[in-house]
Amino acid sequence: MSAGTAIGMVSESLQDLLVGEWSLRPGLTVTILGPDEVAGDRRVNLFLYAVAENPFLKNRDWALQPGSGDTLVAPPLTLNLSYLLTAYAPNDPSTGNATAHEMLGEAMRVLHEHPVVPEEHLAAGLRDAIEELRIVHVPLKLEEMNRIWGTFTPYRISTAYEVSVVQLDAEDERPLPKRVRTVGVPDVGAPFAPPVVTAMSPVSGPPGTMLSFSGEHLDGRQAAVRVSGKALTSEVDPGADGFSAQLPATLERGLHEVRVDVAGLFRRVFLFEVE
Repeated sequence: MSAGTAIGMVSESLQDLLVGEWSLRPGLTVTILGPDEVAGDRRVNLFLYAVAENPFLKNRDWALQPGSGDTLVAPPLTLNLSYLLTAYAPNDPSTGNATAHEMLGEAMRVLHEHPVVPEEHLAAGLRDAIEELRIVHVPLKLEEMNRIWGTFTPYRISTAYEVSVVQLDAEDERPLPKRVRTVGVPDVGAPFAPPVVTAMSPVSGPPGTMLSFSGEHLDGRQAAVRVSGKALTSEVDPGADGFSAQLPATLERGLHEVRVDVAGLFRRVFLFEVE
């Protein structure tokens, strides 16, 4: 949307919507004036009484400028517009304000049936906008309505609507930061092969038995063996696929857990029976 004229174009769009979808006869005149400004006797008036920044779209980040791959633009100023809808008609000697009430009801029907302003009723400058133009009825208590009408006389029955979102494009822009790129062939190394202990022998014997462990990728690593809380440490020879550890001579008869840890990369528990 245009930064300077978007609010005015929204009012024009609402005016065109009411005139275009009006079903009562005779036709309708829609004015965009203050409630106390003089105009025709039979009309519906849209009075813009409040403009507020949309709280949900307030802190958006900078975005890439449409059609550009290297320029960032600041987020738009996103607004909600509050309108007072009032109907004016000459008083009838017998029915009083009934005609104005009929006109107000018809205007509310049009806005209710078109919660999003159709493209054919949008001002030309709004038809390419990303966000839809939504209309929401906002019931106001009598005290709030009296505050709005406080500076205008005489009071007339009215209702309020909020139109959102209206975006005013920001003019701030900045170049997109250059990305760091590395040109070249990455270094490809051999895949990591962790140590593995696959077997222990023997699985039974007397106290003091020498245990042999076999596996893969064990060369040059430190192996820790614990039996019944006693640590038995063994250094694996370079190039070897196994190591040995001797059980304590004081080990009691029965089943014992033999816990193996190779350099913190592999752990396994075996069972050994002391005869």
